[in-house]
Order: sequence, then structure tokens, then C-alpha cells
Amino acid sequence: MSFRIRDLRIWLGGHPQVPDGIVAALLVVLTLVDLAQDTAFPGHTYTPHDAAGYTVTVLVIAVLTVRQRFPMSVLAVVLCGEVFLAVGNYQTSGDVFAFLIAVYTVAAHLPLARSALAGLVSLAVLVTLMIGSDDGFFSLIADLGLFAGVWWLGRSLRLRRSYLAELEDRAARLEKARFADARTARVEERSRIARELHDVVAHHVSVMTVQAGAARRIMERDPASAREAVETIEQVGRTTLSEMRRIVGVLRTERDPAASAAELTPQPGTQDLTGLVEQIRETGLAVQMRVDGEPRDLSTGVDLAVYRLVQEALTNCLKHAGPHARAWVHLKYSDRALTLEVADDGRGASEATCADPGPGHGLVGMRERVALYGGELRIGPRAGGGFEVRARFPLEVK
Repeated sequence: MSFRIRDLRIWLGGHPQVPDGIVAALLVVLTLVDLAQDTAFPGHTYTPHDAAGYTVTVLVIAVLTVRQRFPMSVLAVVLCGEVFLAVGNYQTSGDVFAFLIAVYTVAAHLPLARSALAGLVSLAVLVTLMIGSDDGFFSLIADLGLFAGVWWLGRSLRLRRSYLAELEDRAARLEKARFADARTARVEERSRIARELHDVVAHHVSVMTVQAGAARRIMERDPASAREAVETIEQVGRTTLSEMRRIVGVLRTERDPAASAAELTPQPGTQDLTGLVEQIRETGLAVQMRVDGEPRDLSTGVDLAVYRLVQEALTNCLKHAGPHARAWVHLKYSDRALTLEVADDGRGASEATCADPGPGHGLVGMRERVALYGGELRIGPRAGGGFEVRARFPLEVK
């Protein structure tokens, strides 16, 4: 039922001539009934309504059907009809209500300048007709007060409609802005996920590739070592899938209630660097790690950024520095900053090493991660050969 009423209101709002026509028809009927009784106020002698009087009275009321579409024209027709009835000394009835409705319509549907002009013209016509009549002073004051009240009611309703329309427009703009912000946030989140996936996949696939190559070379002469390399590939593959499920999980609209506990493990950080270095060593790259200063509690973002930075740099060392290269990871804590260095000696590499991963997301991801936390990043050749990645993250002073 409520939907039908709402649909009816929407339809009537798009066809205002229908309710206005119904009101005009009822007012015509009541006016004709009133005039048929031929009652007059004491002391007044009116001209009996003839065909012209009835025609003008009905026209003045019937024109209200299109009052919202042509408010100025309707008011002009009503004023002309009122002047004709007053000059012909015909008895007034429903035409007075038509005059007030026309004044209200002009005030409620036209801008202030046009409605004020129409109101002044209507007021002048009203005063002229009342001065020429036998009505007393108090009747004149009452009629003028009624006229002013009707006009002010129309203006007030117009201002209220304008205010509500402005609120709806502002709400619509805010809703669009909210959707735009949400869309931007989703795009940024997907970009972050793409960088995360690149870091995870590039590192683990590089490890698996190196292990697979080593297993192939020693399969016949050292089956035990080859089996160990295959087991490492299996372990790294499982770790890769686990991390990918955790990262891509943010794109899911609903969480799987049967998700494994591995998907809910925390993101890696500096405390996991030892395991990362050991994993790289198993591939054949000689890596040394050193930590200077007293380790600090880092924010989750900085902690993850340091881990991913080391992971990306060592992965590129593994891919580009050559089979006999060595690498160093150095973390230095101070009161105001955390300095990270990842370097290699570049043995066996003619062009690119850990700091020069070539076209892709690695270098861009490094710079974005460091810049996100107000840090500084330097990537370039290392004195004595090789390349180095040096990053500095500012820390809060305790």
C-alpha cells in the first residue's frame, strides 16, 4: 500500500494539472450552487448573474487548472475577470478564492522580482476595486491583511522548497564525492596489493628457480642434495601460496569461515629477516647480516617496508649478481632513524645487480615504500664493485 501511495504522489508531482483541475472543478460546482441561491449581503444590490457573468466566473476559476504551468498568465486572467465582475456589479463568490489562489501561486512558483511585481499589480487592482466599493475601512484592512498573508505564505513555501532542494543537491554531491573517494581508495589498495604480490612472487619464484637448476645439475651425482633442493622448492612454493592467499584476501567481499590459520598470520617484519637470509643462503648466495644499535619497536608499516625492501634487494641480487656473488644486509638503529643497507660485490654480473632490477615494479615499489614513511632511498654503484641499496626511515624519538 505504501508503494502505491508513493507512486501516486510521484505521478501527481509530474502531472500537477490533475489535482489542480480537480480543485478547480469542485470550486466551480460550489460557486454555481452559491450563486443559484441568489443570496446577497445586507445593503448590497447586485446585478443578477446572466450568461456573461456565469461565463466569466467559471473561466476565472477553471483557469486555475494550469496555474502551476502558467502562473503569470493565470493571474492576469483572474485579475481581468475580477475587474469585469466588479464593473458589472456582479456578486462575488468562488472567484475571490481563485484570486487568492492565483496570488499564492505566483509567490510560490516565481522568482522574487517577478512575484513581487505581480503582487504589487494585484494589490493595486485590489485596492482600486475596494475603494470603488461600499466596503468599510475595517473590511479594507482585513482584505489587505489576507492578501499579504497569502502572498507571504507562497514565498515561505518557495524558500522552503529551495532550501530542501539545496540540501538534496548537497547530499547528492557528498554521496558522489564519497563514492569517488572510495573508488580512489580501492585503486590505491589494489596498487599496493600489486606491489605486495610482485615482492612475494618475485622472491619466491627466484628461489625456486635457483633450487630447481641446482637440483637438475646434481641430480645424478648427488641424489640426496637434489632431494633436499626439491624439498626446499616444495616448502617455498607452499609459503608463496600462503602469502598470496593472505594478500589477495583483502579483495574478497566475504571471508571464508574455513580459512586456514596461515591466512591470518601477521605480515612479516624485521624479526623475520633472519629466516629470509637463511632461505637465500640455501640457494647458494652468500649473505651476511649485521644489526647495530638497540632494536626498536617499529610501526607495522615501517616493519613491513623494511622486510619487503630487503626481500626485493636480495631477490635481485640472486637473479643478477652472478653465481659467485656475495651480499650483505646491515641494519643500524639510532635514536632518530633506522638505516638499512643491502649490498653485493657484483661478481659475475656485467650489467644489472641487486639495485638495478630492470623494468618492472621492483624499483618503483622500493621508492614508494620508503617515500610513504618519509624516508630516503639511494640506489647506485658500490665502492669496490657491485651495487647497494641504502634506505633511511625516520623514527619517533623516545
